[in-house]
Amino acid sequence: MNAPLSRDAANEFAPTEVLLQPDAAARARRQTEVVNALAPLLPSHALLWTSEDTVPYECDGLTAYRERPLVVALPETEAQVAAVLKACHRLNVPVVARGAGTGLSGGAMPNALGVTLSLAKFNRIVSMDKRSRTAVVQCGVRNLAISEAAAPLGLYYAPDPSSQIACTIGGNVAENSGGVHCLKYGLTLHNVLQVRGYTIEGEPVTFGSLALDAPGLDLLSIVVGSEGMLAVTTEVTVKLVPKPRLARCIMASFPTVQTAGEAVAQIIANGIIPAGLEMMDKPMTAAVEDFVHAGYDLDAAAILLCESDGTPEEVEEEIGRMQAVLSSCGATRLEVSRDEAQRLRFWSGRKNAFPASGRISPDYMCMDSTIPRKKLAEILLAIAEMEKQYQLGCCNVFHAGDGNLHPLILFDANDPDQLHRAEQFGADILETSVMLGGTVTGEHGVGVEKLNSMCVQFTPEEREQMFAVKRAFDARGLLNPGKVIPTLHRCAEYGRMHVKKGLLPFAELPRF
Repeated sequence: MNAPLSRDAANEFAPTEVLLQPDAAARARRQTEVVNALAPLLPSHALLWTSEDTVPYECDGLTAYRERPLVVALPETEAQVAAVLKACHRLNVPVVARGAGTGLSGGAMPNALGVTLSLAKFNRIVSMDKRSRTAVVQCGVRNLAISEAAAPLGLYYAPDPSSQIACTIGGNVAENSGGVHCLKYGLTLHNVLQVRGYTIEGEPVTFGSLALDAPGLDLLSIVVGSEGMLAVTTEVTVKLVPKPRLARCIMASFPTVQTAGEAVAQIIANGIIPAGLEMMDKPMTAAVEDFVHAGYDLDAAAILLCESDGTPEEVEEEIGRMQAVLSSCGATRLEVSRDEAQRLRFWSGRKNAFPASGRISPDYMCMDSTIPRKKLAEILLAIAEMEKQYQLGCCNVFHAGDGNLHPLILFDANDPDQLHRAEQFGADILETSVMLGGTVTGEHGVGVEKLNSMCVQFTPEEREQMFAVKRAFDARGLLNPGKVIPTLHRCAEYGRMHVKKGLLPFAELPRF
């Protein structure tokens, strides 16, 4: 029972469609077995298994898909984390690590026959060093809390996803999160030095190094963005950067999405790397303005937020250069933040795009593909046609600087037909992004949401290499099973559906 799976079996391990529908009697027996094994390892209040206690863990920010976990474990020490993992490995029980549950791709959706390992109690900032500009934090520390703690030192943590008030650094590592300032300062990977955690066998493991280079193979870039499939993160060493002396933001209005997209390309082509470069279409600005009153131009077809930071002299020079480019690309209105309050108000609109969408629709599905910057207008026009095809609204907001799209499809999950159309709409956006030379994900991860679209982007041989990396860390496929990498069976079924819809077979799709 405990032997590693064969290659063929591992390639099909723990498919979601099998694990999500367990027999009730089998589930009850398994639950009793797991509770009996974990009870001696944790305080009584740190082990949950009744329905009313586990329901709050049934989904993450992707609420369209839900599953009640068999058991929820809330360890308080690393020794308890290791003990829980060792017990689950011995029993062959799947484990899904969970942070704040703000993920948007179903990456933390529970396994029906597994343990959800909540790391919410690992919320301590271990140390902060002004001289080395680093902070050591536990995985459950909120993203924004790092910057708040570093502020008295004149430092901050640069990656700033819109959910930074709630999302945790462990979740950021799992998804390689970015934020509105990722164009200049990079994603989580570029701002993390070291990740510590445990394998599924409960063995301690360290990725990266506090030095400029790590001894042996550099596996940090493998674990960052691995969506909890390789190890359970417990502690992270992050880089801190000096707070800029000044930051100013331009709000630029455009009459069409094409001219806004061209402006983005021209800013980068002119050698300007703004601290932030974000774009919103007209439906999104209307939703946001009604919510936070950021001062957005409601007549514009699209607006850009372009930020410069640094010394006052650097900011003045860069703002002038950006204004010239934006004007030459057809901007109908340019407004530069007068003070810090107005700058924050401009960004409050962008950072509240998701809750603003929640006010105008019962549900929304936030997609997360990335396309070449020069294709921004093309993908937005394609999405507009999809709105007509699927008879659902869509608000668009994205990190224009790196082409990371966040279309928010508006629907009502209480209507099964709307949910089905929303899923098809989302898949169409992802596959169109691949056709345009992009990828199916940027910073939200694959989770369960984009499994089918992974079949479109990657060949069977490429997916097998992904499974090989997974097996090297987790031979039995117990960590976050049924996520990220689609099985051969799933892709074969989806391929048949793809052709049936009159679309190209995967093998004939253009690859860039």
